Amino acid sequence: MNRRLLRVLLPTATILLVVAGVEVATRLGAINARHAPPPSEVLATLVSELGSGDIWAATGNTLIGWAMALLVAVLLGTVVGVILGSSVRISAFFRPAVEFLRPIPSIAMIPLAVALIGTQRPTELFLAGYAAFWQMLIATLAAVGSLDPVGRQTAVAYNMPRLAQLRHVVLPSLLPGLATGVRISSATALIIVITTEILIGTPGLGADLSAARAVGNLHLMYAHVLVIGLLGLALTSGISAVEDRLLFWHESRRGKR
Repeated sequence: MNRRLLRVLLPTATILLVVAGVEVATRLGAINARHAPPPSEVLATLVSELGSGDIWAATGNTLIGWAMALLVAVLLGTVVGVILGSSVRISAFFRPAVEFLRPIPSIAMIPLAVALIGTQRPTELFLAGYAAFWQMLIATLAAVGSLDPVGRQTAVAYNMPRLAQLRHVVLPSLLPGLATGVRISSATALIIVITTEILIGTPGLGADLSAARAVGNLHLMYAHVLVIGLLGLALTSGISAVEDRLLFWHESRRGKR
């Protein structure tokens, strides 16, 4: 059987078995249906919601917040990472600030962000971008640190133009690490966007999930949980597919073909 097909079928079969088990357990009363409705009923609620525009609008709002936060995080994280990683002096100067700020969870900054910015999109962008920035920065620093000095010295020895060095030596060495950073930053940004929506009510899937929970509509709440999970899976799969296309030449991708 094709390896790629097998990698899809095995997780899918596992998920279906778990869902079937929960369905049977709720129907038999082993799981209290008041706290966890049968998956079939949740799916029916989701199908019904897909016919309305509300869940699509919420998904769009969440995606806008995610995309904006990810874009800011990737741009700033890459630029700052390259600058810090390329200069020992600059890195040493900024290291105390980095080590102080990096461990602070973005969620812990919600009260400060709400007080200074408010409860609208800019707060969501700041919190999600802040969290994703550190993931991108760390990945970029690791990528810059892994640059092959022999390759760069050889390019200089052969008087290779700077643009050619960037294209043929630097970028191929940086891309795998940067791609990993984008993938991790994407997941982080989505998590924080959803969390922010739940906690401060920024429009999106998280806010609608929180509203459904507040009125006791568990079927709708779990339907939103399902949509969030599927959205995360789709985004991660999409980014991984792009990563595989860009890095088809890299040794880490040879076993996937």
